This record gives sequence, C-alpha cells and structure tokens, in this order.
Amino acid sequence: MGMTEEHTGGTAERLRRDKERKVAALREQGVNPYPYGYARDATTADCREQAAAWIDGGKTVALAGRLMSQRVMGKTSFGHLQDHRGRLQLFLRHDELGAESYQRFVKLVEPGDHLGARGRLFVTRTGELSLRVESWTLLAKALLPLPEKFHGLQDPELRARQRYLDLAVNEDVRDLFERRSRILRFIRGFFDARGFLEVETPVLQALYGGATARPFRTRLNALDLDLYLRIAEELHLKRLIVGGLERVYEIGKIFRNEGMDRAHNPEFTMLETYVAYWDYHDMAAFVEELLAGLVAELTGSARLPYGDTHLDFAPPWPRIDYFAALTEAAGRDLRGEDEDALRALAAERGIAVDPAWQRGRLLDAFCAKLVEPGLVQPCFLVDHPQAISPLAKEHRSKPGQVERFEVFAAGFELGNAFSELNDPVEQRRRFEQQMGLRAKGDDEAQVLDEDFLRALEVGMPPTAGLGVGIDRLVMLLTGTAHIRDVLLFPMMRPEA
Repeated sequence: MGMTEEHTGGTAERLRRDKERKVAALREQGVNPYPYGYARDATTADCREQAAAWIDGGKTVALAGRLMSQRVMGKTSFGHLQDHRGRLQLFLRHDELGAESYQRFVKLVEPGDHLGARGRLFVTRTGELSLRVESWTLLAKALLPLPEKFHGLQDPELRARQRYLDLAVNEDVRDLFERRSRILRFIRGFFDARGFLEVETPVLQALYGGATARPFRTRLNALDLDLYLRIAEELHLKRLIVGGLERVYEIGKIFRNEGMDRAHNPEFTMLETYVAYWDYHDMAAFVEELLAGLVAELTGSARLPYGDTHLDFAPPWPRIDYFAALTEAAGRDLRGEDEDALRALAAERGIAVDPAWQRGRLLDAFCAKLVEPGLVQPCFLVDHPQAISPLAKEHRSKPGQVERFEVFAAGFELGNAFSELNDPVEQRRRFEQQMGLRAKGDDEAQVLDEDFLRALEVGMPPTAGLGVGIDRLVMLLTGTAHIRDVLLFPMMRPEA
C-alpha cells in the first residue's frame, strides 16, 4: 500500500528535522556546514581520463560534488560523488581517516550533501575506479532529501517545476542541456565564420511587430509609458541592414502571449538573421548548409535518427508549393473559395477557426491541419499567400503569393524566411491592411510602425531574412517530445 499524502508530508517533515539536528551537531563540533569554497583541482572526468597515469604516479587529487549514495559497512564506507562531469566512487576507512572524521561522515553526512574529498585513485577488486579518501570536507548540508533511487524523479510536471532537482538526479537531463549548449555554439560559429555580426536589439518596445502574435504588456514608470515585450527581432534587425550592417544575426528571447502545448512556450529563444543582397533562394541554400552541418556535428552524418526512421538533411531538400500541397491535401483548390465557404469546410473537417479570422488566416488553418503534419522529411513549404505574409515581397511569378518559405521536419515548423519587402510604399499599404484586420477583431494582426517605414524610406537593399525557433530545433536534434523538456525553466502554473 502506498503512503497517503499526509504520511508523505509527515515523513518529509521528520527528515527535515533530522537534517536540521545534524546541522546543529556539526556546528557544536566546530564544523561550518556551509563553508566559503574548496580548492578542487580535478573533476571526475579528469580522473577517468588520467586514471592509469595518476594511479602509477600516486597523484593526490581533490574532488568536489554532491554525494549521491552512501553505504556503511562497519569501519569501511562507500559513496558516489557526482560533479558536472560524472560520478566517481569514494572509499573511506576508519583507520585512515581517524575515528572523529570517520564517525562524522557516517553519522552526520548523507546523500544530497556537497562534499570535497582528497585522496588517491585506485581500482577496487570489482574493477571500479575509486578515490581512497584521505580527508573530506562538508561543503553544503542539504535540508531536503533527494528522490529515492529506485523510482527517482519521474513526474514530468514536477521535473520541469523543480529543474534543480531534475538536474541533480537525472544524468540524461544534464546531457540534454549540454547538447543544447553545443548546438548554440555550433550555430554561432557557423555564422561568425561567414562574416555575420551578432547583435542585440531591444526586448522592451513601444510598438511590437515582425510577427503575427499577441504581446505581453508592461509599464515603464520612469517615462510613464506602456511598453511591450518583443514578439520578434525582425524590425530592429532590418533597421541595421538599412544602416549598412549587411549580415546580422541575433539569438534572443521572444515573448508571445498565446497558448501552450508541446511545441509552444510563451517565452522562447529565436535566431533571426538578415543578409543584404540575398533573396529567399539564397537563404534556403544557407539553411540547408547550416542544418546539415549541425546534424553532422551531432551524429557524424547528415542523417538524424527519428523514431523508427531517419531524417535526411543532405541538400537539396524538396521545395513544396503552398497551394499545390493544400489542394492535394484538401481534395479541392481553395484559392477561389470565399470566407463563408472556407468556414463551412472547416466545420466539416473539424478544423477550429476564430470568428475574427479573415481569408488568409483561414487558409493557413487548413494548411496547419492538413499539410504540415505530413512534412516529415526536411523540406521547404514555399510561396505562401500574401495575406498572411505582410513583410515579404510579392512573388515574382505567382500573383497573390509571396517569396517565403517555412522549414519543416518531423511534422512541425522549425523556421520561416522571406525575400524581405523593401518598398516603403507597399509596406505602408500592407501595414494599413493589417490595421484593418485589427479593426475587425484580429488582435494578432500587425501594427503600423512609422519609424520602421521611415527606415525603409532611407533605403533598404534587397534582403533575405530568416527566423529559427531554437527550442524546437533542440527538440528535434535531441529526440525530445515536449518543449518544456528542452527549457531549463519553462512557464508553469503557480503551485497551489
């Protein structure tokens, strides 16, 4: 029979009181349970890598980390010390440490505590590399216990809410976030090697723009001004292109006041880049090179394991026309259908739509439901309706469409790119069209930005732009099913 919540709570409180008594006992013995530092000179990984030489040379090393296990066998004790590079067994003996130090370890130290341990490496009779401890130091006494080792920390919500505990006990979680860091390093190196300049643009903005999304609002008391958290980096980065910075990129936080699901978090990380004198064909080739190189960095080839298959990122990828794919999936050409017909068909197909959506948003709802889930292998969905792409150039040969692509793999969008609209008169017309949609109730339509229009009037060269959702990319590259699992601190409902 499992423990009731009351019993569980009571057990936790008793454990805490026991740990507090141990803290008091340590202080009575003149031991500071929270000292200021420790002179560590090696990691557990160093010990594994240098084991043979250090054992032969009798080298003394000082390790530091969290005690993850403890086994007392009379006058001999074992434990496992974990640092950011792995675990190593500790071996402690009464006659080597002395009675006082050994008894303190046995009676007042337990798993969860941080320790420093100094000694020499050896290999036990069972073949396990270990540290024969000559002295140890308590570095931080934990007042809450670690999850018990057999079941561990498994509740996905609790793991996301208490990421510090998740990281402490789950090695695969630490590995995932190290891979995320490796992905970001590769991306920055890729851009830097090609002459791009990494920049930073404002998060707090008087006007929000660059995407179709609802913003978060805040207030700047010093200027008595309402501000918004940015929903994209786009419009400020384009201002830099106007100013003559021909290749720029930014990796930063974006905030959208929208729904949450396995692929969406209100706060997320976006890569955006803009390149003067490119169009979306140039950018597509760049994306193929970037992602194929990134997959090769992680896997050794351009193929990425995914479920029971592989995703092949080797260029070139298919270019799939938006309306051709939509016609095939819907079984009819929707370009000529009016809003009433589209709403009726949406109801018939079980596709949820907002009453305020106009024709472009309705078409995109069909695409999201009928087309996108089938885009498993890496590909570009190209040439979207102009009505849902107010910042993209009109397609040079397809009326009503724009030069835009979305990057898809594994059935969801990874990125979005345009041949950027640089005609200030046409951009003003598009903004005014968006403001008309807002007046009809579409609160995600874009707002008119006079300063951005002024920048375009100064003159922006032909430009291609790209946005990539870093969190979704990390999900794909690490085989992770939910966005919260690739965020160190995802948005969570407050605890009751």
